[in-house]
Amino acid sequence: MNIQDVLEPKVKEAVSSLFSIELPNVEFQPTRKDFEGDVTVVVFPMLRLIKGNPVQIGEKIGAFLEEHVDAVAGFNVVKGFLNISIHDSVYRDFFNGIRTTADYGYQPGSKDAVMVEYSSPNTNKPLHLGHIRNNLLGYSVAEILKASGKKVYKTQIINDRGIHICKSMLAWQRFGEGETPESTGLKGDKLVGNYYVKFNEQYMGEVNDLIASGVEKKKAEKEAPSLIEAQQMLQKWEAGDSEIVGLWKKMNGWVYKGFDETYGNLGVDFDQLYYESDTYLLGKDVVADGLEKGVFFKKEDGSVWIDLTDEGLDEKIVLRSDGTAVYMTQDIGTAIQRVKDYPDINGMVYTVGNEQDYHFKVLFLILKKLGFSWAKQLHHLSYGMVDLPSGKMKSREGTVVDADDLMSDMTQTAKDISEELGKLEGYSEEEKTELYKTIGLGALKYYILKVDPKKRILFNPEESVDFQGNTGPFIQYTYARIQSILRKASDLGIDSSTDIHTSAKLHTKERELVKQILLFPETIQLAAQNYSPALIANYIYDLVKEFNSFYQQVSILGEADEEKKALRIQLSKKVGEVIQTGFRLLGIQVPERM
Repeated sequence: MNIQDVLEPKVKEAVSSLFSIELPNVEFQPTRKDFEGDVTVVVFPMLRLIKGNPVQIGEKIGAFLEEHVDAVAGFNVVKGFLNISIHDSVYRDFFNGIRTTADYGYQPGSKDAVMVEYSSPNTNKPLHLGHIRNNLLGYSVAEILKASGKKVYKTQIINDRGIHICKSMLAWQRFGEGETPESTGLKGDKLVGNYYVKFNEQYMGEVNDLIASGVEKKKAEKEAPSLIEAQQMLQKWEAGDSEIVGLWKKMNGWVYKGFDETYGNLGVDFDQLYYESDTYLLGKDVVADGLEKGVFFKKEDGSVWIDLTDEGLDEKIVLRSDGTAVYMTQDIGTAIQRVKDYPDINGMVYTVGNEQDYHFKVLFLILKKLGFSWAKQLHHLSYGMVDLPSGKMKSREGTVVDADDLMSDMTQTAKDISEELGKLEGYSEEEKTELYKTIGLGALKYYILKVDPKKRILFNPEESVDFQGNTGPFIQYTYARIQSILRKASDLGIDSSTDIHTSAKLHTKERELVKQILLFPETIQLAAQNYSPALIANYIYDLVKEFNSFYQQVSILGEADEEKKALRIQLSKKVGEVIQTGFRLLGIQVPERM
């Protein structure tokens, strides 16, 4: 419950009583800092139903509320904005009601389940910076949906088949000389990725040789011996050749072990894994069924298509003329299979870059036309690219920013800055190492998640590890400061465990802090509705700014009035809990000391 929930029916009652009008809804907004008040009713939208001067209308509604609503202490009207002041007792009662609530902001779980897909890498290379944004977004959205009351399944589909896998396999056969992750000391995904780069180097050399001998470029790219051999290897894999399948299993096994290590360091997990080698044939039966129902049509060459021109799209192929599936076919089949595997699913979220926007428009439309009711609850969590000051990444050329290397670099950057600031006296080396990782990964995650998913990011590692401004370390430092206050309060034997019933007027900073805390449940719901961790990140930053202003302007442990002191300790504790909860939704840890 927030103050708007209390006021809305009363504002409607006022309008009904004063103007004989039934108001469908009331528009609220926070009162601007330069005006007196806690919450503002916007009068302008009412003018569609109520004729008159907005200031006079606001004055009448304000007077009605002041007379009939105990919570209202006063009001003022500025143009078409009715600014309402709320009694301190209301904020005290609200705070007493939530101060001991565990997992404050979370809603009770429901039977309504959603599946969130993220990561979904290829098994021919390690995870890179782009995967980091994907994983952080997908994991955080899953956690936010859980907090909002949904049942959530986290999943990924691993792209473990295709020509790209065969390129790494072929290069290892040619140049590997039996190398393994154990013999080289390399993570398996890095070892396999090195051979993908090796393949491309040899392939480009062959293409250049063919061009030099007079072959046209496009033809040379298709006829390079390495590519032809990789295509033949793929055909053998699809035919079940035991030697090729054995090599495929061995090299993929190396990669999975490497991925698991990266996921563990990044702090993300999954409930269910799907593999393209198991799903690539799914969907063909659905296409045959859709063909009978007239959802799809067949062209003269035998290929099967869907006509989406009436929806402003185009014709889309779902089955090639030779009967083989395309990615769209596979995605149709996989979505249906997931609902069979988890019958309680009532929606899916696909965390995939914005270059696939069109693909998902088509996929969701096809599933709707096939008659699946859950298709209305599908969402593409589309996100922008991540760039570095050094420029764009290219995996074929080995110029990607490796996820493991980036996490290691972030930890090192956190170490360098922390040592420079001299904040770690009395820490053991083990404690320092753990703290550097917490700060470094917190900086990375917060920097990426504070940005709206749709926006492209220019990621600057040094800028992200800053103890001032809208950064992870700044928020972590504030959390650690709060824990220090609580430890000192405990050492002084201060009892702050009881409800506060003082009639003393709240300090402006106490009031603002309570108001900000009360917004947290609503923020979780908004973040879930918009699939946007950025709303949580920026809410926590606003809360931290409000707390630091409170910390600077009021005495906490030095306050003489025992009830005021208890309230300020309780407020500090609750802010710390909300920071911890909010950061947990972002997959970020908070340190007890910094």
